[in-house]
Amino acid sequence: MEWTVSQLAERAGISGRTLRHYHRIGLLEPRVGSNGYRYYGPDAVARLRRILQLRDTGMPLADIATVLDAPEVTTAEVEALRTHARQLVADREALDQRITAVERTLAMRDEGREPPGDVMLDGFNDRYEDEVVRRWGGDAYTAANRWWHGKSVDQQRDWKANAEDLLARWRELWEQGLEPDSPEAQAHAAVHLAWFAAIPGTPTHEGDSERSAAMVCGVADLYETDPAFHEAFGGRGAAEFAASALRVRVRGLVDQF
Repeated sequence: MEWTVSQLAERAGISGRTLRHYHRIGLLEPRVGSNGYRYYGPDAVARLRRILQLRDTGMPLADIATVLDAPEVTTAEVEALRTHARQLVADREALDQRITAVERTLAMRDEGREPPGDVMLDGFNDRYEDEVVRRWGGDAYTAANRWWHGKSVDQQRDWKANAEDLLARWRELWEQGLEPDSPEAQAHAAVHLAWFAAIPGTPTHEGDSERSAAMVCGVADLYETDPAFHEAFGGRGAAEFAASALRVRVRGLVDQF
């Protein structure tokens, strides 16, 4: 028993163009008659059934061909499906992140706020250029941006991840109900100050205790008042907690630098 392109396409619920495409790429080989027509026997029909099953999972045709042509078809199919499942999970996570980013942008637009730029593309302090220049001068801003853009993309990603961990720790401490002057909070405040000190152009990097205290207090003010920082900390309460702890820390800043 053999079926023509139109007969098999109708039975399988696909187009004749699809069957001809599978033939062109070597995925499904029909018998070609002397009249030039394609004919599909039981083996070809069975293979088409497997192709359509795997295609429904979203597996690329090239991977399907590899699976069906493997010596141990069942084993190859299982491994390919596992790999494909992992990729689908990764794709879903990436899509979820994009949806979250769009929703965050819409929310900020609704509130009349400007969505944050890509820190790896712009520079980690570009949004606060006017503030940095006003408080600490143009040289401070230039030095920090030169340092930032001198990093590789991987280094920038690592720095960004460390910054996110730094802020996440403040939220953890706040959720524990600790006070800003507690040993745990003050230990993390010291870590935060060391993070500042690693950035060229900042007073903390230069070891200027008086200007460092002013800088940290200025940043603490931003943590408390800027909605973008509230979001970065995971909530206004965590941002205010960090600001208070940093102010406590800089009371003795002269001894720190």
